[in-house]
Formats: sequence, C-alpha cells, structure tokens
Amino acid sequence: MTLVTVGALLVIDLAVRITALIVVPRNRRPQTAMAWLLAIFFIPYLGVLLFLVFGSARLPRGRRRKQRQVNEYILETTEGIELVQKDPSWPSWLEPLVELNRTLGAMPLVGGNSARMWADNQQAFDAMVEEIRKAKRIVHVEFYILSLDETTKPFFDALGEARARGVKVRVLLDHLGNFQYPGYRRTRRRLTELGVEWHLMLPFLPFHGRIQRPDLRNHRKLLVVDGEVAFTGSINVIETPYQRKKNRRRGLHWKDYWVRFEGPVVAGIDAIFVTDWYSETDELLMREAAPIRVGDGHLDCQVVPSGPGFSVENNLRLFNSLVYNAQRRIVLVSPYFVPDDSMLYAVTTAAQSGLHVELFVSEIGDQFMVYHAQRSYYEALLKAGVKIYLYPAPTILHAKHMTFDDEVAIIGSSNMDMRSFTLDLEISVMIHGEPFLSELRQVEDDYRAVSRELTLDEWQRRPRWIRIVDNLMRLTAGLQ
Repeated sequence: MTLVTVGALLVIDLAVRITALIVVPRNRRPQTAMAWLLAIFFIPYLGVLLFLVFGSARLPRGRRRKQRQVNEYILETTEGIELVQKDPSWPSWLEPLVELNRTLGAMPLVGGNSARMWADNQQAFDAMVEEIRKAKRIVHVEFYILSLDETTKPFFDALGEARARGVKVRVLLDHLGNFQYPGYRRTRRRLTELGVEWHLMLPFLPFHGRIQRPDLRNHRKLLVVDGEVAFTGSINVIETPYQRKKNRRRGLHWKDYWVRFEGPVVAGIDAIFVTDWYSETDELLMREAAPIRVGDGHLDCQVVPSGPGFSVENNLRLFNSLVYNAQRRIVLVSPYFVPDDSMLYAVTTAAQSGLHVELFVSEIGDQFMVYHAQRSYYEALLKAGVKIYLYPAPTILHAKHMTFDDEVAIIGSSNMDMRSFTLDLEISVMIHGEPFLSELRQVEDDYRAVSRELTLDEWQRRPRWIRIVDNLMRLTAGLQ
C-alpha cells in the first residue's frame, strides 16, 4: 500500500468522524447520539452503514401524513367528552395531562366506560374467543404477534366462524415481529383459507420495493368487535412459551395483562386500528364507524397512541408527567425497563421525595442485551429508595401497567424503554376511576406476594464480570 493510498484513507477516516460529529447529534437525545458516535468511532465503516440503515426513527413521509389526516378526523368526530364527571375528588393535576395527551395524540378523555381485566393468558384468550363468536358486523384484529398454534387455534377458528356468518373480519399483524416464529407461514395460510382480509404491518420487503428502517415495529395489541367492545393490553396471540424449543426446555412462559372495555373509549381504540389499516392499505374505514355506544360505567378513559408516526414521544411525556404529579405512591410494571435520562430522573426524584415507588420486573430475561441493560439501572434506583421486586423464574412477567396514587392507571402495549418510546408504535390507555384502580391494586398485590424484593446490599455483591456485562449493554440502550 502506497503512502498516497494510506494518506487518502486517513483523510476519509477523519472526514467520516468530523461529519459524524456534525450530523449524528442533530435532534437526538445526548445518550442516543453518544451511542451512535461510539459505534462510528470504534467501527467506522460498519458504524456508518448501521447508522444509514437504523439512524432515523421516523416513518416515511406518506405514513406521517396519513396519521395527521386521521388525527384531524378524530378531533372532529369524538363523542363522550361530556360524560366525564369532574367531581371534587378529581385531582387538579389531571386536567393538564388530559390536554397534553389530546394535543399530542388527538384522543380526548371520555367518560361512561366500564372495564374488566385478566392477569391470566388463557382466560384472556377465552374472553376474546367468546366475544368474536358473538360478532354481528365487524371484527378488527391487530397484534404485534399473531401466530397459529394449539393454544391460539380457537381464536383463529372463531375468526373463521365469524367470516362464515358474513361478519367483516380485518386482521393486521407485524411483519418482522411474526417472521421470526415457526408459525408464521401456517398463520398466513390459515388467514387466507378463512377468507379474512389481512395485511402485514410495516413490511420489510426489499425485493418488492418496500424498504424502510427494519427495526421500526408496530407493537400494538388490540381487538375490537362491532365497535362496541374492545380489548387491549400486553398479550400477543401465541402460546406462552412463544413456540421456542429452548423456552420449553427452560420451562419459560409469559404472563400478561389484558383489559376488555365498553363505552365511548372503544371508538378511540378502534381509531388506532383505522389509522394502521389506512397506513398499510390506503383504505379509509371512517364510513363504517358505528354510533358511539354510551356505557353505564363510571370510568374516564383516554387512548394515547405513540410511536414514530408522531413527532414526539407521546407515551414518555405522559409517563414522566404522571410520575412528577404523583403525591403518595407509584407502582410500575414493565418487562423491559430501560429508561432514558428524563424517566430515570423522574422515578428517582419521586422516590427521593418520599413517595413510595415500586418497580416489578422479571427475575430472568428473554433478551440478553435488553436484560443486562435494564439491570445496569438497578443500583441508581435502589439508592434512590425505589423498591424493586423480581417476579420469579421461569415466568417472564410481560404485563405492562402502572398506577399513580389511587387516581390514575395506565395499561397498554408500551414497555418503559427507549424502544417503546421511539421505535415502536404503541397503544396506552389512561384510566381514572374506581373500582378499576382497586382491582389493579389487587393484581399488584398478587405479584408482590410471589416476588422477591431486591436489596441494595445484595445487588452490590453481584460478581464483577456481571457488572461489566450490564454496563457494556447499557451503552447499546440508546441506539435508535
């Protein structure tokens, strides 16, 4: 290699690094920018390639335009706002949060809702199957993972029976989220055999001209029947060992949380499906919108959509605002807790201010990098006074919900990690009212009864090599 060639390579290398310093930090949080810069500086050519593929967390312009169109429709047609009962017990800090959610995600707070919850996967599947079998007009199905196996076969059979009765059945499932599982091909065949309309969400099909950032995923989970009943929460339609032989060998299974709603909030959940259907098919379903069914419940609910279709992290802003406004008690349940700096400061500040703060996570992990990145935050949390409860192996506690004082609960598909804040399309529902809060507190009590509290002393005695792995994986948390 000549001196000229060496000199040219050094110039190119220097130019790449200087360009990265200018381009990478633009409109990114500091920890994300630093993670990308480390990748580019230590592995320049591979780092640049990865940044070009994964560096932008925004959906294509056309999809963002469609999101704005649907938002305008929601703002113009929403009903049920007048059913919200702002009695003297209504917390004064809730009104600004409601306005924040509506400003960011278009959905209003609506009253007159009722809800039922399940913390058992099979019971949740049975409830969905029962509701689909009663469908008369329309069934909308949208799941990050929707896979045919022995556990989920009754769900697919119920869809087929509904279609045979003349019910309009539409199904959305995430492309790469399902592609990784053995049931992917048989699921596609079965949906086609049933005669339902189905489409892949965020398909990555470069040979068909459909290329976008491959790690942007639609992580939502919802079912709407006849525009009258809606389900959402953390469940994927798949057996609890997730069709993995290694999971069966380890005895792993996933435990979720699922909620059935009636009332005006159903229209908001269905609007999420309408948005995603429009994004994938260019077909607007507004003309099918059923009249709002006013429930006899007493829950105030607000749907909060989030993801790369929006300009800011709607769910992160809501979660942080709730943490800062809580007065007494915060309980967080998330299988993946990898906060950005703003959330870490919010949670630790709450604990240091004397609030009772609890975090429920799994004792074991199913994703190596995320699991160890999550553990790197435990010391700061424990030192601040956060109580960390480890749900026992071999269960992966996959539930995603949180409660604030005895006032507000959040349920949905969103984890408390940077992927859910920025890269994944999510659905959350903010709920105010009894007896929902009391029932969710009972679920938290059930978790606590079987979980083990992690102490700071125990955590500081962990082996040095594990500390190194945890801290190394923390460097990858901000890559997006």
